[in-house]
Amino acid sequence: MNHKTTRRQLLQTTSVLAGFQILPSGLLANSPNGKLCTAHIGVGGKGSTDTRSIASDSRSEVLGLCDIDAKRLEGAAKKYKGTKTFQDYREMLTSLGDKIDAVSISTPDHTHYPATLAAMEMGKHVYTQKPLTNNLAEARHLMEVAREKKVVTQMGIQNKSTYGYRMSKRFIQDGVIGKVSKVYVWSFKDWGYDGEPYKGEDPVPDYLDWNLWLGSAPVHPFLKGKYHPGNWRRIIDFGCGTLGDMGIHIFDTPFDALALTAPTWVKAECRKPNHFSLPTKNIVTYGFEGTQYTTKDFEWVWYDGKYAPPKADGNPDLELPDGLDLPRQGAMFVGENGRMLLPHIAGPQFFPKSIYKTLVKPDIPTKVNHYTQWIDAIYGKGDAPSANFDYAAPMCETVLLGVVAGRFPGKTLNWDGRKMECTNLPEANQYVAKRKLRKY
Repeated sequence: MNHKTTRRQLLQTTSVLAGFQILPSGLLANSPNGKLCTAHIGVGGKGSTDTRSIASDSRSEVLGLCDIDAKRLEGAAKKYKGTKTFQDYREMLTSLGDKIDAVSISTPDHTHYPATLAAMEMGKHVYTQKPLTNNLAEARHLMEVAREKKVVTQMGIQNKSTYGYRMSKRFIQDGVIGKVSKVYVWSFKDWGYDGEPYKGEDPVPDYLDWNLWLGSAPVHPFLKGKYHPGNWRRIIDFGCGTLGDMGIHIFDTPFDALALTAPTWVKAECRKPNHFSLPTKNIVTYGFEGTQYTTKDFEWVWYDGKYAPPKADGNPDLELPDGLDLPRQGAMFVGENGRMLLPHIAGPQFFPKSIYKTLVKPDIPTKVNHYTQWIDAIYGKGDAPSANFDYAAPMCETVLLGVVAGRFPGKTLNWDGRKMECTNLPEANQYVAKRKLRKY
């Protein structure tokens, strides 16, 4: 029996002992030094951070880099000597095949689904940036495929692993403010566009493959500065607006801490839909079934753009003492015994201040690395990743339901999460179903 086979058996045995199912037989591929061999789709912007963070783990080795932007690809290749480079992720996956074990996907939202699906169907472990998809049914499908293929998954909401967020979850579940009746969540960002649909067309730069950037999405002519590299979030075919950019981060702690499942209804207040771009400001209200951590009449409200942060206007839920202002991004938990304010990427604050006297420091690790957690799980160590697709998909569905509601402002959409359909407004279900993917 060769060294490679013995090592794989050892890893599988360790996995069982750790409480996981046996990982796929192709857990580690053909690296001569037995490392986790990785390929990376999207290596600019956040993709640069994701690639660097995964590569910095001594147990991993980068074999492939892919980006539709040749300039970004060239820059990344200089950092990872000896790697193969590609502009088409399909070509990379086919070319590298069994030589790779895991793939990171750090592309515009519309490419998350097809790229992640392609990697998982080959039995590759995946780290996919947030939001998991820009389509509700596609998020559910990725969760189902991950279960079927028994691959290790993680969605890139790295703030979930920060101590402040994990500590806040524990405080809520320990009942520090009692059962929660309402959560307010918000971001000042305005990832939308309220003007007329773009017109015209610009020459495509020679370093950019525009057809590959569009991928399976509907065709839009290239326009300098309108889509690539940074403004695609504003457009329905490519992004999810502020909900998909920041909502997916800020929803996370309350959704997880309160053990929520699918909403029962949702209602959006925003401009009339133009079927081209996302609104620049939204108020989205959700109803959920109560859990052991909430009251029965629990409610959730999201604000973004110029609606954020929400104004107190006499609402005691949002008023702060001592002239304090709400942060530009964050969440407010309203409990039976007080309130917990959680600014984005910070620790919790409590009102009234007497709550601080009751706090007991949670017995949780002070440092958790979101990337290391994923790699540990691939090696059969530790717990399942905290944002694995079993968790990430339902949370993402909740966020995306708010995007769907924005197409029907002022109307309440009653939601059946099990059937994944709007029960009182059938016309909304066309925006829930999987996209018709363009062949390219």
